[in-house]
Amino acid sequence: MKTEIMRKIVINTSFEDFCLSHAAFLRLRELGQKDALQEVDLGAYWPQAAAPQEPSLNRCGREVPRDDRHLVRVVEELGMRANGHAASLKIVEIPSDVTWKIEKVGGQERVSEAHRIWG
Repeated sequence: MKTEIMRKIVINTSFEDFCLSHAAFLRLRELGQKDALQEVDLGAYWPQAAAPQEPSLNRCGREVPRDDRHLVRVVEELGMRANGHAASLKIVEIPSDVTWKIEKVGGQERVSEAHRIWG
């Protein structure tokens, strides 16, 4: 039996924009994630705890690719503590050979297969 290799992608299932908690963002930096290292640390100005209570101006990790292995690891490690302001992060697994994109449907994100479209 052939085992299919899967890709993990982080999405936001709340109606707000994707963002990480400051703790998750700092963990990404510890792991050396290049996009997190280049991003301005807005959480340094709003250092309170994660989850919906985190200040709305603290929107960390928005430039990190959603299939980044470090991002997936941090969300797996921290669970709900990885959620930024009003975010509800979830890991979705898809076949690794699929060309994918993230869409917002009804305000919530989902992963869908990218299809070709002609006008």
